[in-house]
Amino acid sequence: MAQQRMLKFVKTAKETPEKRDASVRSHDFHEIYREFADAKAAEQASRCSQCGVPYCHSHCPLHNNIPDWLRLTAEGRLEEAYAISQATNTFPEICGRICPQDRLCEGNCVIEQSGHGTVTIGAIEKYITDTAWDMGWVKPVKPGVERAESIGIIGAGPGGLAAADAARRAGLQVTVYDRYDRAGGLLTYGIPGFKLEKDVVMARIKQLEEGGVEFVMNCKVGEDISFDAIRGKHDAVLIATGVYKTRDLRDPGADAEGIIRAIDYLTVSNKLSFGDDVPEFTDGTYNAEGKNVVVIGGGDTAMDCVRTAIRQGAKSVKCLYRRDRANMPGSQREVQNAEEEGVEFVWMAAPKGFSGNPVASVTVQRMKLGQPDATGRQAPEPIEGGIYEEPAEMVIKALGFEPEDLPKLWGVEGLDVTRWGTIKADFKTHMTSLPGVFAVGDIVRGASLVVWAIRDGREAADEIVKFLDATASVAAQ
Repeated sequence: MAQQRMLKFVKTAKETPEKRDASVRSHDFHEIYREFADAKAAEQASRCSQCGVPYCHSHCPLHNNIPDWLRLTAEGRLEEAYAISQATNTFPEICGRICPQDRLCEGNCVIEQSGHGTVTIGAIEKYITDTAWDMGWVKPVKPGVERAESIGIIGAGPGGLAAADAARRAGLQVTVYDRYDRAGGLLTYGIPGFKLEKDVVMARIKQLEEGGVEFVMNCKVGEDISFDAIRGKHDAVLIATGVYKTRDLRDPGADAEGIIRAIDYLTVSNKLSFGDDVPEFTDGTYNAEGKNVVVIGGGDTAMDCVRTAIRQGAKSVKCLYRRDRANMPGSQREVQNAEEEGVEFVWMAAPKGFSGNPVASVTVQRMKLGQPDATGRQAPEPIEGGIYEEPAEMVIKALGFEPEDLPKLWGVEGLDVTRWGTIKADFKTHMTSLPGVFAVGDIVRGASLVVWAIRDGREAADEIVKFLDATASVAAQ
């Protein structure tokens, strides 16, 4: 009987949660997708084919047991569905909102490949966990046995938080150090509320605090506390700082007033959503209202910036990207959402210079795609004579992120880095060149996805427990 609730993809069409109308949502920072109703979530979950080789599972970095919790949702067994979802994913409600499912689980769904339209995995994952919060099924961590050993985690982003959760479940004493005044990293200050409302993140922070995780905020390692002091205080250290250094522009006039970094712009906007007093917004530096805004870049951070500028009341918002739409790194779903809200994309265009101080215009170079570069993508090349001026009173640099020089910043000797400046860590154990010091997430991988940081954090916590067990065993001999 239960099996009859599945395999309905032949008769039941794919549906996604309803989007709020662009004319309404473009004036606020609330999430744009409405919730699935119980019946609709069960109906869409029932479209899963329960295939023998679930590519959704294998293409998920966390290897979530997706077919299992889809079936349980179709059968109305939501608490069990949540338990299975939470078993492999520390923050399923966050991944359900911000993961690029079109490139991961949904993009590799078997029925999508057969032409029936993918199962809406992300929306159902979000629905399951939101229901779990509403029903009180999400509980603080209570380890079976408390251990005396402690771990210091530097960075309260997704990798650090996932490690904190897993380490507490193993009974370790956990302290998280972070430079910001609120935990969450880019989840809190980098991703806008229309993709991830902040109460969702704050609920997880509170759950970790109630489970015994200590947070030390407004703490800059190398200034407020030394790295050596953290090492001396804890039995193991995990570096999970992420990457925050913005790739810069070297074009003439790039240092003009009004040319700003994406991370600063998004942080200010998100601070406003908490009700903070932000002078940099009040004085107009990070306020797009009434301005012609040009965002440079084609990744998800650029999409966050253009859609934020629309909500701030910009006069016009244009996104310059040096390749075409098919070759942009950002989510196509986000591009569509941005276009609906009034953003204009200027494909095959790159900045060549800037005029005015404060900035008044961008000199734009038209591009074409030439021979493939080292990555196999066609390299953009300038079109001779294809130059024009684009008015702009605000230019946002969304060119990607690079790692900070942590050994120099923290005054640490013996912490090896790669030629890209990322921390060198063992692929399996996440151990760095310093004994008892581990590293995860973007500071190891380079700028990547939240879901990969969560996986790294969970794995590292397990490896840290093994390391501490081995250390204790040697000491006992």
